[in-house]
Amino acid sequence: MEATFNSIIAAAAPLIIASMGETITEKSGVINLSLEGSIRLSAMTAFAVAFWVGHALVGFVAAALVGAAIAAIIAYSSIGLKLNQIAVGFVLTLLAIDLASFLGDSFVGERGPRVPPLPIPFLSDIPFFGKVFFDQDLVVYFSFLTIAATWWFFYRTRPGLNIQGIGERPAAAFARGVNVNKLRFWYTVLGGAMVGIAGAAYSLDVKLGWRETLTLNLGWIALAMVIFGGWHPLRVALGAYMFGALQVLAFQLQDVFPGVSQVLPVAPFPLMILALVFVYSDWFSKLGDRFPRMRNLLGSEAPAGLGQVFERE
Repeated sequence: MEATFNSIIAAAAPLIIASMGETITEKSGVINLSLEGSIRLSAMTAFAVAFWVGHALVGFVAAALVGAAIAAIIAYSSIGLKLNQIAVGFVLTLLAIDLASFLGDSFVGERGPRVPPLPIPFLSDIPFFGKVFFDQDLVVYFSFLTIAATWWFFYRTRPGLNIQGIGERPAAAFARGVNVNKLRFWYTVLGGAMVGIAGAAYSLDVKLGWRETLTLNLGWIALAMVIFGGWHPLRVALGAYMFGALQVLAFQLQDVFPGVSQVLPVAPFPLMILALVFVYSDWFSKLGDRFPRMRNLLGSEAPAGLGQVFERE
């Protein structure tokens, strides 16, 4: 039992990091639809650089720079050039996937460095909880940190109120003296860097090595988790852990129920669709008006300014 929960926490870590990054980006009002390609190219870059240098940390830095660069292109094209964010993100997804396939071909089958395990002294000896939460590595601990830091930043700091303002009512935020487009740009870059780190976590920690299908659908799933979680860090993290549980369960059941093990990994997609139908239905809206706390618990609407270009009047 301890080993199963330990595996779930570890499997969900990259998805949590990517989802938190995209949550930050979308809270600021920008949609980064390039996650699938960005994660794949970052995973390839991380492994290649770590393979050359011989140190995993350098690979993570390189991956973060790749993710940040792709996000910067989306931010500039949207804010500076006033282009459609979804169209640009989709094009960059295809470009990054092709680049990862082309540039990473020579690294397929190679073995490189990995993130070493790092059990925390004394805490890892606690029955059950110690093995599950404190007998992990730096990637998992970083995923814990991103959840707590993102929640605290959004709901307990002044900059967190500003990011929600530029995502919900950018004109009102601008009237209060907030530089909407500047903040949107840098929060998009920050979110992209976290997406890049998630890609590196796959090739240097969760699934060692590089191959073209290493991070298949992880970017789309991260986008789904943000929507499924209602743009709230804690609910997004819960969705990521649920997906991690499905991954581990599918692996454990593949010999017993081959058909079921193939269905479980894609279960988040229909669940996300059902969640969207539920949250945006008139029935849920009326129920939410009657019970506001339930609306806040089960889901929330997207930031009102998401995907909209802000222009100073």
